[in-house]
Parts: sequence; structure tokens; C-alpha cells
Amino acid sequence: MSPSPTTTTAAQGADLLDAADPRAAAEHAHLEAVLRCWLQENAPARPSGPVRVALPTSGLTLEAELTHWSATGWHRFGPVTLRGPGGPLGGSADPVTAVALLAAEATVEGGRRAGGVPRGEAADLVERTAESVRRVTAFVAARRAAPAPPPEVDGFLDAEQALLLGHLLHPAPKSRDGVSDRDAARYSPELRGSFRLHWFAADPSVVSHDAVVGAPSLGGRDTVQLMADLAEHPAPDGRLLIPAHPWQAHDLPHRPRIAALVASGALEPLGELGPHWWPTSSLRTVYRPGAPVMLKLSLGLRLTNSRRESTRTELTRGLEINRLLDAGHGAATFAAHPGFAITRDPAWIAVDEPGRPGGPDVTGLDVAVREVPPGVGQLRCLAGLVAPRPGLGRSALGTLVSALGPGAAECWVADYTDRVLVPMLRLYAETGIGLEGHQQNTLVRLDAEGRVTGGAFRDNQGYYLARSHLPGLLATSGAASSTLAVVDDALADDRLSYYLLRNQALAPVGCLAAEGLAREADLIDALRVRLAAALPALAEAGPGGDRLARRWLTAPTLPCKSNLFTRLHGIDEVLAPLDAQSVYFDAPNPLMAEAR
Repeated sequence: MSPSPTTTTAAQGADLLDAADPRAAAEHAHLEAVLRCWLQENAPARPSGPVRVALPTSGLTLEAELTHWSATGWHRFGPVTLRGPGGPLGGSADPVTAVALLAAEATVEGGRRAGGVPRGEAADLVERTAESVRRVTAFVAARRAAPAPPPEVDGFLDAEQALLLGHLLHPAPKSRDGVSDRDAARYSPELRGSFRLHWFAADPSVVSHDAVVGAPSLGGRDTVQLMADLAEHPAPDGRLLIPAHPWQAHDLPHRPRIAALVASGALEPLGELGPHWWPTSSLRTVYRPGAPVMLKLSLGLRLTNSRRESTRTELTRGLEINRLLDAGHGAATFAAHPGFAITRDPAWIAVDEPGRPGGPDVTGLDVAVREVPPGVGQLRCLAGLVAPRPGLGRSALGTLVSALGPGAAECWVADYTDRVLVPMLRLYAETGIGLEGHQQNTLVRLDAEGRVTGGAFRDNQGYYLARSHLPGLLATSGAASSTLAVVDDALADDRLSYYLLRNQALAPVGCLAAEGLAREADLIDALRVRLAAALPALAEAGPGGDRLARRWLTAPTLPCKSNLFTRLHGIDEVLAPLDAQSVYFDAPNPLMAEAR
């Protein structure tokens, strides 16, 4: 049955994200995120009245008016109250208290889907939620005070700086332990920070590096030459230059391995050199308008669920993908979808531990080189496009689509499906390479009016390989093994069902519907129609190539990731085994829930 027409918060009253007090807006944003997490796992059907979250351990209840119901999970809420046996307890609920109560329930229940909650994790989540609220308050206040980007920020970077609230289905989306308020002003894309890189001079005996010969973004240089040029500073005689994020550079000397290298003279800190760089939405990948490359740096901060330090596998994986693409792997996909591309990571350099050739799994001082894609000014991070703008009007996507006129939202979703989602599915069908294309890893190419003309994927970490395709990939590469994350086909299908469909493709659907620009059912229909139209081409791309799309169009449930329980179990998603990387559960398929 089709839902009633989209209900927006504007129709119900003032949107609480637009509250004049930035703290009130930040607190409501976190309460909404917690309620979305709870509804996703506990109330897959639309509630008939207010949302009520019973907390039997404490005898309390969280209650909120549901102002917008979304099959994609983009729910919106009115004021959230905490009620006891005698009625409401004060005014609006506090998100830190709400998370503490929910964490206590999860601990008592034993974590349900993933065993008991480890000792201390509930308290840690409460602490990180409080920190996230504080940071979002600062981000909202700063952006309201200066909503327009400064002249040096181009359209690509502006989208990277747009994620003021972070992941809308995470209880502590902007937690960054270890960053002072002073450092946050420099390192936060939300505060439009910029900084010079901290450079080290290393003896060649403790350095490993590699590069794809002839990669256009390297301009005929190897990694060593490129680093020297980017530093704009001569290297000490016989030494190699390696950059680090300033936060990482201040942390590294406290690590015994790095301290030993410095004491031996094999590694020399040079300080901050060269021009300013800007952090992108990931914080550790930095960009400079006009530069030929971006740099992906290791960063030992714990952001959401993981510390963001590169493994050696991650560094070399970027080169393997580059060489596979150069050898024609996936050529049919790119010929059929010329507007879609993989952003290349053609080089890396890292400090090794003496006596351990190849270095440890996590070096702490390393950099992956990422190309700046051609026409970067037309590319926008999907997460930035759909990010709410508290107190500043619609999202960037909503602003673009509203200017295109009636029916534009459905057309935008259809074009997006054809030019961004389907190429990812076709590459998987042809090669078995599954892209972990969540919102931040997905770039959308737009024309001058904001219509979709293509897209790109970026990430040297997020490549799955369906095991059945491993022999073909090795035949193409001529290698004995692959650095890609080789998993059983069924597990690859499950992960892509979450990342490509739930997290990525349904994000513009949820965003546009929540902002009142179309009925969500109509937007989902647009996605379904274009996905169904792609089935013949997907089937031709490889044996069973249409398997995943058909599953999305017909399965009553699909895998879904629980960010709340993944966080409560203290799982580092970068280092955890692939089959235990996150807490997953089956949830109703949004495409089936809205089918007509």
C-alpha cells in the first residue's frame, strides 16, 4: 500500500534543526539519529502514533512525534521527551541521557544480535556522544555565522565541508577523541580548516614506496620526486621526504618505534612546510585546489568506529586496482558508462621498521597518493549533497533539484540510478569487484544546472572481490595473489546490498522526500524502474550478473548495518575480520515496502 503524501516538519511546525540556539539544534540532531537507529532495528513498520521507546530497566520511556516516516530510514521527529510513570520529566530529552539509557538496556539484554556488550563500551559511547554533540554545536554555529565558502574553496571542496551533522544513523557521528578545540579549528572540514603538512626526512633504508609508471597525475615522477615537489623544500642530502598530518606528527614521537628511529638518526622531523592543504570529509585525505593529487594520510584518531591508519595492504591495493584498470579489467563497464570512473591511487610511500622488510601492518607514517579526477570542479561528494544544513535551508541537493522545476526529483533519482548506481553493479557483474560505495566514497558529476551526468568511486581500502572471480582477476594481473578483500560471493552480495543500496542510492531518495520535493514512493519507483531496465545489460556483463539487482527488486528483506550495536561492541571496522566487520541484521527491503 502506498503511504500518504510526504509529511514534512514544516507542515507540523518549526523544524527543530533550525532552532536559534546551535546547541539545541545539535542535541535534536543527535536525538533524531538515536531514534532512527532504534526504529530501524525495532519498528520496521510505520508506527500508528508517536514513537515510544520503552526503557524497562529504568522504568522510563523516550517519546517523540514522528513528523516524517521514511522507508529509507530518513525519519524526522518533533520534540523528544523523557517520560516516567508520572509523566514527562522536564523539557526536551538530552541525547547523552538517551544514549546512556539505551546503552544500559542493550547491556542488560546482552547485546542481542552480537553477544554481550564488552565492559566499558556503554560508558565509552556515552562519552563520545557528549563529545559529538559539543562538536556539532560548534560546527552549526560557525557555518551559520559564515555560510558562504571563502574564495579559495571550490565546489568540490565545498561539498566535502558540508557534513555538519555527519552520519544520520550513528549515535556519535562527530566524535573525534584526541582533538583539542584549537586543533579542531585547523583540522575540521566543517570549520573550513586548513594547514600545512608536517614533513619528515627519512634514510632510504627505512622507506618503502611504489608508483604506477606513467600515471598521468604523477607527471612523469616517481613517489619520491613527487613528495619533494609537494614539500617545496629541499630534502637533506640522501634523505627522502614523507608528509604527515600535523596531529599525527605530534603523536608519532610518543610511539616507541618512531622514537627509536628518530633517536638513531634514521628519521628527522622537519616541521610544517609548504602550502596549506584542506581536509576533505574523511579528515585524513587532504586536497589543494590546483594541485594534481590529493594525499591520503594516516590519522590515529578514532573517528566514529575506527582509527584511520593505513595498512600496508591498503596502500598496495590502490596500485593493484590501478594496474588492473590499465590492463583492461572492467573495460566493458567503462565503455558502456563513459561518465563513470574509478579515482586512481597510483603511488604510496611509507616508513618501515628496521629489520622488517615491507614494514608492519600499520606504519603510522605513510601516505597514499590520489589523483585529482579530471573535471574535479563538477564532482560532488554524495554525502555533502544530501547533508542537512541546520538553519540555512535545504540541503545542497534539495536546493539544486528545487530549482529544476516540477518532476525534477524523480528525474534526478532516475539519472543517478543510470549513471552512478548501475555502473557499480555492472563492474561487479563483469569483474567481481564490489565497491564499498557508501555516501562519502561516491562522487556525483553534475552539469551547470545540477543534473547528474556521471559519477566516480574513491577509496583504496573499499574493494571487495567475489571469490568466484579470483582466477580471472589473477589471470589479468599475472600475480599469484590479490590484495583485494576476497570474500565468498554471498558475503559480497550482502555487503553491497548495504553500501550500494541502503547507504548510497537511497540517500538522495530519503533526502528529497524528507525535504518535501517529492513523494518517497514516487522516488523509489523511479529507482526501481531504472534498476529493472538495467537487468538485461547486467545479465550480459557476466554469469549471474543481474543476481544482485534482482534480489534488490524482489527480496522482502535485505542486510542492514547496525551502527548503534557496532559501536557498542567496540568494533574497529578497519582492522576487524571481514565476516565480523560490523553488526548486521535483516531488515525490510525499502524497494519492496514501497512497491506498487
